[in-house]
Amino acid sequence: MVKVVVCGAAGGIGQPLSMLLKAQLPYGSVLALYDVVNALGVGADLGHINTGVKLETYLGDMKNANNAEIDKALKGADIVIIPAGVPRKPGMTRDDLFKINAGIVRDLIEAVVRNCPNAMVGIITNPVNSTVPVAAEILKKHGVYNPKRLFGVSTLDIQRAQTFIGELKGVDPAKVQVDVIGGHSPETMIPVLSKVHGITFTEEEIKKITHDVKEAGTVVVNAKQGAGSATLSMAFAGARFVFSLVRALNGESGVVECTYIDALSNGITTPTPYFGLSVELGKEGIAKIHPIPALSAFEQEQMKEAVVALQANIETGVKFMQGS
Repeated sequence: MVKVVVCGAAGGIGQPLSMLLKAQLPYGSVLALYDVVNALGVGADLGHINTGVKLETYLGDMKNANNAEIDKALKGADIVIIPAGVPRKPGMTRDDLFKINAGIVRDLIEAVVRNCPNAMVGIITNPVNSTVPVAAEILKKHGVYNPKRLFGVSTLDIQRAQTFIGELKGVDPAKVQVDVIGGHSPETMIPVLSKVHGITFTEEEIKKITHDVKEAGTVVVNAKQGAGSATLSMAFAGARFVFSLVRALNGESGVVECTYIDALSNGITTPTPYFGLSVELGKEGIAKIHPIPALSAFEQEQMKEAVVALQANIETGVKFMQGS
């Protein structure tokens, strides 16, 4: 049995993510929903899904010292997934989101420290390039940091690359093996198309897919015309990552996902301390980290551009905590 907690379960990502988890987590699992608004309604609704997943629902203000709902939700958690935060709107960059969302992540990770410091923690809250360092700094401050158990969920980037390759080449996207390394923003992600097994691309195809992967989030934001960002596809990607963690916790070998991690603290040399890489998951979290593959000339240029922006993103997260 595994206990999964969704922090921000009533939000645009949290609701469909919670539905997917309620529908597909293994029989006997516990799914705890937490939010500062509307959590009870979401829980009542999802409670009518006829699966053997036990549902718990908690509503409370994290700023209220007399409200222990977040502590109840997190107690005994194996996996904590955090989609909480404000969405990106037209014209907003991920940096515009940072101050609000960094504060939300800070408060939630403080609660993780109190209640389940050994849990696997997956951060969806944007900007992931900066919010993951925020989470790491809090865990370090309290002496409970295990870099093998902290993840930035960049699965949507891989999912999009699989989709675009599948559409272009007429193959099943779910079977396309492609890595997207670096960070989780247009300027920092690097689709490694040169290493896609069994598929070759023209130079123009590489440029198009790379562009489409990088700008996919903006396309969704603009298409929704102020009504939100990528919520449904992100929920699907978040659920995929949670299911991979569950499979690894249950002893399955060979579970591999790309994820944004503290490479430096995990003993891996990368161009920046935090970096998205292909990772094999295990019972303790990260079991094996695959190194950066040999990149094509085009991908090397993408890397040069990514490193500058990614380093600045990381410093933003660290400085936020230094000033807290």
